[in-house]
Formats: sequence, structure tokens, C-alpha cells
Amino acid sequence: MKRLLSIEFQKIWKNKASKVLLLTYFILLSFIALIASIKFNIGSLEIHIADQGIFNFPYIWHFNTYIAALFKIFLAVVIVSMMANEYTYGTLKQNLIDGLSKKEFILSKFLVVVSFAMATTLFIFIMSLILGYSFSSYNELSIVFSDLEYLLAFFIKLIGFFSFCLFIGILVKRSAFALGFILVWAFGEKILHGIIGRFVFHDFDYAYKFIKFLPLESMSNLVKEPFSRLSAIKAIETTIGGANEAKDYSVHFSEIVIVLVWTFIFILTSYFIVKKRDL
Repeated sequence: MKRLLSIEFQKIWKNKASKVLLLTYFILLSFIALIASIKFNIGSLEIHIADQGIFNFPYIWHFNTYIAALFKIFLAVVIVSMMANEYTYGTLKQNLIDGLSKKEFILSKFLVVVSFAMATTLFIFIMSLILGYSFSSYNELSIVFSDLEYLLAFFIKLIGFFSFCLFIGILVKRSAFALGFILVWAFGEKILHGIIGRFVFHDFDYAYKFIKFLPLESMSNLVKEPFSRLSAIKAIETTIGGANEAKDYSVHFSEIVIVLVWTFIFILTSYFIVKKRDL
């Protein structure tokens, strides 16, 4: 495994565009800390974002993983470009000539996917601890290390999404078309939800019970939006007469299983494509 990872990271690090995207990705993740410095005025009232509880333990695990997931497209570009370069520069064929099996080739790509997800999760874990201990009103260990399931869900979400990008990269072979395909797929799931909800069940909530099994929607569902958990948002909803219907923000084992099943499907299908394709 060490040999396979070494081969892949040499390819990535020698590509200037991939190197820039990787550095940009982790720099942008660190910008989450800048949210703490945001202040704005509403009339005579000054609001400091950090004082609204977004960096309180254990809420910070939910908030930071949700925000960090928004930047995953940068690594998606790296993964798709990584596959496109294999075909463009003939490195895939050369690796096979040098003795690398097709199974090892797919395994090496999947190891990169896991490495990216692991590095990002560790980065968010460390940054969240620093921000939490700097701004949180609660520093008891029992509180600090509760709700860590959001980190697990975030890790699984990244592995699933990057495996999906790997599959598309292998299927399409050209990075620009592959990225376009990913966007079309994402819009397609939303459109399908609208069609089923409007014309089949005449109920969008009921239709979502089926749509949530689709790959991108299932990944999105792992870490749900955290903003409506804030007391300030709840107070505004109450003031304007919004619904106080309880929302489930927790991470469910069934949701993790769905994403893991899709991950297995994407990696296995990628292997069969490479195995059957004339290289």
C-alpha cells in the first residue's frame, strides 16, 4: 500500500495545477477561523458572529464539518484531473506495462481518496479544537468530545463523494467533461425529486423518502445544515411565527450504510471499466 500511495502522490505533486488546488483547499478550510472575526451592525446593534455560539462545543463539530464539506469540489477537481492525466499522458498504460495490475491501479486511486478524506478530517478536528477552546463557553471534556459522530459522517461523506468523482473520471476520461457530468448528475437528482414529488406522489416530503437513497443526496444527508440549530435563528423563527417543528440533525447509521454501499459500487464499477476497457 505504501508503494501504491507513493506512486500516486508523486504524480499529483509533480502536477502544478493539482499542487495549487491542494494548497488552496487547505488554505480555504483554515479560513473557517476567520468567521470568528466577522462583525456587522443591525441598526445600533453590533453582532459578533463568534458570540452567537457557532464555536461552542459540541455544536462546532456540526458547524465546521458542514462548512468544510462545501469546499470538497477543489479535491474533486484534483481527483478528476488525476484520472484524466492517466489517459492523456499514457501513465496508466505505462504503469500496467511496468507490472502494476489493474486491481492495484484502482486500489492506489482509492487509497488516495481515503488519504484525502483522512487528512481533511484530521485538519478539521484540530482546527475545531483550537477554535472551540478559544471561543466556546463549555470546555468540559464530556461536552468537548460529544457529537464526534459528525466527524465520522464527514469522513464517510468525503470518501463517498471522492469515490464518485473517481468513477466519473474513469468513465468520462476528460476532466472538463467529467466535472460537467458531476454537475449534471447533481441537478438531475434535484430535478428527479421535483418530478416525483409533483407528478408521482404529489408530496415532496414523501418523494424525498426515495430520493435520499440517490448517491449525492445520500452524501449530502450525512451532515445536515446546522444553522437552524442556533438559538438566534430559532428566536427569529419564533418572532416571525415560523414553524417550530422539531428537526432531526443527528447522524444515523442507516445513512452511513447507504453512502458506504454507493462507495463500494463506484469503486467496483471503476475496476470493471478499467478491466474491460482497451487501454
